[in-house]
Amino acid sequence: MIKVSFCMRRLPHLSREEFLTYWRDKHPAAVPPEAIPTLGVKRYIQVHTLDTDARELVVGPRTGLEEPLDGIAELWVESVEAIERDWSTAKAKVILQAFFDDEKNFIDWSRSTILVSEEIVVIP
Repeated sequence: MIKVSFCMRRLPHLSREEFLTYWRDKHPAAVPPEAIPTLGVKRYIQVHTLDTDARELVVGPRTGLEEPLDGIAELWVESVEAIERDWSTAKAKVILQAFFDDEKNFIDWSRSTILVSEEIVVIP
């Protein structure tokens, strides 16, 4: 299984709560649910960061970290080959463009990034 992770920071004019609310409640409606199988997405998870002092315990002695992300969207797909096959069709490009157009409402892509990765299980 391959994971596409959108590591996102919000637009500067949005509060953290405005960003999370838009992402959770409005962004999934950017494309009708029946369009998603076109992309071969098996699972979609939104990882919302927590505003908590516990973060300082996790950070510990690490210094010089960039500001925290506001969230990570995880899309699970079957394989790299499936992405190359499914995401390159004309229909998929229309769907991906619709998502990208809506992302402009809440994501600052100049401070965000995207990973295409595979999981290596260390502790099952």
